[in-house]
Amino acid sequence: MTTLRFEPKVGTGAQESLEPHVRSLYDVPASRRLFVGELVHTERTQPAPGSDKEPVVRVRITSLEIPNEEQEEHIREALRYLYLQRTARGTLDDEGQLELDEHTLRLTGGLLAYVETARLEAGVRHWASYARRAAQATELSAIEARQELKNVADALAALHSDDRTPRKAPQPS
Repeated sequence: MTTLRFEPKVGTGAQESLEPHVRSLYDVPASRRLFVGELVHTERTQPAPGSDKEPVVRVRITSLEIPNEEQEEHIREALRYLYLQRTARGTLDDEGQLELDEHTLRLTGGLLAYVETARLEAGVRHWASYARRAAQATELSAIEARQELKNVADALAALHSDDRTPRKAPQPS
């Protein structure tokens, strides 16, 4: 696994945006600030083959902005959305419909856009995994391979459309 390391210095633009907040961060122990920022890859260390060392990538914060109080909730909402998208999980039921897991449903807070995003994310992950398994099946004939490809295409089309007609989930050959 590659190790991520932050450089202690930040870019000039990032430093300038931090300056108005330094005093309040100092004055209030354990205070926090949200920010939107950009990382740049500055260095990498690639161990020799057979070495027991981990590869390392160094990054620097090149730019960042700290939202004001009115903007902060919007940034928190963006963080929640990105976390939901990164962690969305679900399974197919017997009719081939995607059911989001409980953790993912809790993260959506009942918001329709979040539920739909999570459903699409989990569905795409499922069908990507299905396609990988089908692609690794070396004993498939050309006809069987085309059928597997059709299964994935049909499932993705159903996932994307408003048609939630129940159908049996295909299993990789």
